Amino acid sequence: MSIVDFIKQEGKTAKWVGVLLMITGFLSLIAPFAAGLSVALFVGTLFIISGVAQFFLVFRSGSFGRGLVLALLAALSFVAGVYMVMQPVAALATLTLFLAGYFIASGVIEAIASFGAKPAPGWGWLLFGGIVSIVLGVMIWRQFPLSGAWAIGTLVGVRMIMSGWTLFAVGGLAKDAVTK
Repeated sequence: MSIVDFIKQEGKTAKWVGVLLMITGFLSLIAPFAAGLSVALFVGTLFIISGVAQFFLVFRSGSFGRGLVLALLAALSFVAGVYMVMQPVAALATLTLFLAGYFIASGVIEAIASFGAKPAPGWGWLLFGGIVSIVLGVMIWRQFPLSGAWAIGTLVGVRMIMSGWTLFAVGGLAKDAVTK
């Protein structure tokens, strides 16, 4: 297979994966609560796997006494994961509050950084992004617990749509680049 054929093939793949991501993103926007629960279950499962892997390392190394801190971290990861899987609605609420706090904190940091970057080109966009992040965080916080039903799923959906659109566009550009 020549490089030209390979790029054409991957461009098509990027385009159809992009379409699938956009469809999945729209489904997430249609059912944000279900999408949010899926995220909470997925994160919980990752915590369980992480805890088991860390326990494996502690017992495999034969240094349980010296590995006590790692064992405690493993237990914390495992217990948190089990809790998230057993109580996905509570986990979703926790993730929503964390997300609201993250948006507020990151927005404040961006706004402060924008004044430090002034008068460089683009400092206003940094300030604008910080303000939008703060507003979004406050909106999620003030609408809690209702926001727990929509925030995570909606944001995941928007991200999937943007990622899908990017892959679709890049796939089209790859095809165009090969045909020129």
